[in-house]
Amino acid sequence: MKLTIREMAIFSMLGALMYVSKVIMEFAPNIHLLGVFTIAFTVVYRAKALYPIYIYVLLNGLFGGFGIWWIPYLYIWAVLWGITMLLPRKMPKPVAVVVYSVVNALHGYGFGILYAPAQALLFGLSFKGMLAWIAAGLPFDAIHGTSNFICGFLIVPIVLVLQKLEQITKTT
Repeated sequence: MKLTIREMAIFSMLGALMYVSKVIMEFAPNIHLLGVFTIAFTVVYRAKALYPIYIYVLLNGLFGGFGIWWIPYLYIWAVLWGITMLLPRKMPKPVAVVVYSVVNALHGYGFGILYAPAQALLFGLSFKGMLAWIAAGLPFDAIHGTSNFICGFLIVPIVLVLQKLEQITKTT
């Protein structure tokens, strides 16, 4: 996947946008636009969406510290990207709004489950200990999934704006 200078600039800005959006939303734990951006970028840029996603992950490590908490970020966002890649590319807008919101919600509800294997390996938790860790996080995952569903209604408008900008910049 060779990148043009234009793509490098765009993906750098989109990755930074993801990071800044997370920082702005830190006052509301587990409520953010990261899933929204991950899905929207994947719909528009397909495989190349991994660039802004991992720029975000890198920025998160650079500014938050490359601690043990950061390791699951190396795969958690790729899961959402992969699921989005498997969705049909051409969906009617009303269907896409619902599908993207549901996928975004499921990622939020399952965040603790996705995070748990790394925690278990890194902290030597037994399977039972990992399940207890997941159970303890369920209230936070409930907030995460519900807010992801609501924020998911922004995905299609963001996709439309990005597609329009792509058309404009490619014709000029």
